[in-house]
Amino acid sequence: MLAATGFLTIAAFLVAVLSRRVSVFIALTVLPILAAVAVGAGGRIGELVVDGLETVAPVAIMITFAVLYFSLMVDAGLFDPAVRRVVRWAGGDPLKITVGTAVLTLLVALDGDGASTFLIMVSAMLPIYRRLGMRPLVLTAVICLGAGVMNMVPWGGPTARAMAALGLDSSELFLPVLPAMGAGVVWVLVAAFLIGRKERARVGSVSLPADDPAPDDAATGARPADAPGAARADVTPPRTRVERVRFWLNVVLTLALVAVLLAQLAELPVVFVLAFVLALLVNRPGWAAQKDLFDRHGHNVVLVTTMIFAAGVFTGVLGGTGMIEAMARALVGMVPGGAGGVLPLLVAVTSMPLSLVFTPDAYYFGVLPVLAETTAALGGDPAEVARAAILGQMTTGFPLSPLTASTFILVGMAGVDLGAHQRKVFGWAFGTTLVMTVVALATGAISLSGGA
Repeated sequence: MLAATGFLTIAAFLVAVLSRRVSVFIALTVLPILAAVAVGAGGRIGELVVDGLETVAPVAIMITFAVLYFSLMVDAGLFDPAVRRVVRWAGGDPLKITVGTAVLTLLVALDGDGASTFLIMVSAMLPIYRRLGMRPLVLTAVICLGAGVMNMVPWGGPTARAMAALGLDSSELFLPVLPAMGAGVVWVLVAAFLIGRKERARVGSVSLPADDPAPDDAATGARPADAPGAARADVTPPRTRVERVRFWLNVVLTLALVAVLLAQLAELPVVFVLAFVLALLVNRPGWAAQKDLFDRHGHNVVLVTTMIFAAGVFTGVLGGTGMIEAMARALVGMVPGGAGGVLPLLVAVTSMPLSLVFTPDAYYFGVLPVLAETTAALGGDPAEVARAAILGQMTTGFPLSPLTASTFILVGMAGVDLGAHQRKVFGWAFGTTLVMTVVALATGAISLSGGA
């Protein structure tokens, strides 16, 4: 009963979101509540919802101040020099811009944190895409592909969870899949080239002035280049001495922020709260200027955090009622006894699509141990199942899963519909997993015999 209700709830959610008949917010909140009533947990709805909200609260706090921080940096012109250099290098060519986005994402995503990757990349690249008339959907797709592969690093969430769940170290789990990960990186660059070539055919090359205007306001959606004569009016004037000092203070502050994120020296919510306060003191010390910032970007924060709290309701209810655990055991029960030898391959192929169904905690702490136990009972190596899982489950799949808060950061900041983003990137992301699976089989990271 619990498993069936859980699967029906997930299916109804996916249908609602992909069909655009129901908003994501309504689907994330109403459907799990109806499911809880259906399984007799109506009296516990308040408790389940609160538990879910408490789980995502630290993420929501972090995102609130992270969005405000990077919005302030965009307004302060921190990314203007990089934007102008990229645009000059690309020569207004959407193909080069798309490939450049992939390369930058692969580098930025080394920190293993999807949320910060999305915040940095969308803030830096969205103005270029709007300037050239490129679709933000292309931006989210390419960022999704690059961040997905890089989320396999040992300090990333999925791999860390897999190691913890099965008691493995990085030499047993991560090192054997390094060749597969390298193939995934190559695939991402190839995919970016193909996506960019199609976008270039649609948009064409754009001729931009040598002294390119500063990025437009990502929050308001203004596109200075669209207005007649705007290229002249919006050319960045020479910086005064005070502005140059402020710019370099912003650079130092942002580099320090990234360094702290990479070194994981403190909790992310604390890091971004402190960074935002310091950024305000440097750039907008007066209340009037601060209020203007909140007026300009507050709606972005509300949109993103609302979706995060809604996702907390969804996972809190499904997890608290036991539906997620029941679905995990039902899936394992569907594996025939004679299929044990191909279980790692089955896990690899299904890992990415199941990112739409299971949270990383539910999969790696709920499903994976049962799969590993089944493999061991059949004479196989449990580590192979773990390697197969990280080829897609909340790695290539996390940037399009509605169960992760960072997905809503990506689509929210870019102003892209979640369903459209999923339709655009699903095939490419699934292709990444398939390419890595083939290489993992060829290098022995996983095997069809189920043995070590």
